[in-house]
Amino acid sequence: MSNKAIILIGGPSKGTRFRPLSLDIPKLLFPIAGKAMIYHHIEACSKIPNMSEILLLGFFQENQLSSFIESATKQFKIPIKYINEVKMLGTAGGLYHYRETILQNQPENIFVLHSDICCSFPLGDLLRFHLENQRICTIMGTQVSKEYANQYGCLVRDENTLELLHYAEKPETFVSNLINCGIYCFKSQFFDQIGKTMNDIKAQQQLQLQQQQQNLIEYPEIIRKGTATENLRLEQDIFVPLAGTDSISVYLYNGFWRQIKNAGSSVYCQDLYFKHYREHKPEILKSGENIIGDVIIDPTATIDPTAKIGPDVYIGPNVKVGKGVRIVHSIILDSSEIKDHACILYSIIGWSSSVGPWARIEGIPNYTPFLYKEDKRKGITIFGSGAQACGEVIVYNCIVMPHKQLDRNYTNEILL
Repeated sequence: MSNKAIILIGGPSKGTRFRPLSLDIPKLLFPIAGKAMIYHHIEACSKIPNMSEILLLGFFQENQLSSFIESATKQFKIPIKYINEVKMLGTAGGLYHYRETILQNQPENIFVLHSDICCSFPLGDLLRFHLENQRICTIMGTQVSKEYANQYGCLVRDENTLELLHYAEKPETFVSNLINCGIYCFKSQFFDQIGKTMNDIKAQQQLQLQQQQQNLIEYPEIIRKGTATENLRLEQDIFVPLAGTDSISVYLYNGFWRQIKNAGSSVYCQDLYFKHYREHKPEILKSGENIIGDVIIDPTATIDPTAKIGPDVYIGPNVKVGKGVRIVHSIILDSSEIKDHACILYSIIGWSSSVGPWARIEGIPNYTPFLYKEDKRKGITIFGSGAQACGEVIVYNCIVMPHKQLDRNYTNEILL
């Protein structure tokens, strides 16, 4: 039995909420808990027996991903390839368009994962559940508070048969507190169902086109609008009509889960990964006299022994941290410098940035776990690459564009 995995990574036009960090690096490569966002996905996929290949499907430029793919392929010893979509085809449309590549070597089970999620990726448990229930598709779901459920795809399942009975994407009223995690396991026959749905849609569009052509003859003032037959959404166009047809199972996941929709959510997801590491990978966490809680520090970083770091802090390669510095719940990216006695709280300091002595860079924590719309009053402070804060300034709840120099205090602003 061979297995294959596809990670849906989207492209630059979908990463606007991740700015200014996505101006320098594709969102999927941004480090969370010391590793690229999709490294966590790939690591989980690599642990599945008989995993023959991992495919990344999206529309980034190939040269933006080649170095990471080469490194990950060597580390995990599994072929990792990138499929560059020629145009945006939708989640199901992209899978179907490249089905011949995906189905090469006849994989029996195919994992599909969205890239912008954070969880423990229990793919082994998902696969066992999928094989036990013998439906063509299994969706991984998790339970959330009722007040947040309608911000996601809501699932209704039969608690006896575990079948998906109903699927509603971001419903206006409450449907269920069981939501779609964006992780699936398919049988290869699932592509037949996507093809059937696509043919049905094409037939409907052809009928609409004929009606529109007739309307143009009778009512020439009507403007005919074209439709994209290949653009199919996995959730709305496939899962919705398949619900209740005994085709889809729902696997209930009880661990941590969060979407990574905006740049600030990286800090909250990092906290979740750190808690997971404490239990499953304690050896990668740093310890020391002035280390508090869970911390990862790159070996090339230079940390003054009087600096106090943690909890929940990642410090990247070639970072310099001066005397008496305090860093809490933050991400400090490569080659940045935090000078003496500066304080960094709930912030992301971008690549090659500088924070002056006695400066205070602070965000406002917002731990509402499933908040789709941002609360403008609360947010992580983010420095784009090369940003500089002079000594003794306070930057509070701000987003700072790359290479901006701050020589006074700022509060609740986007600094262009």
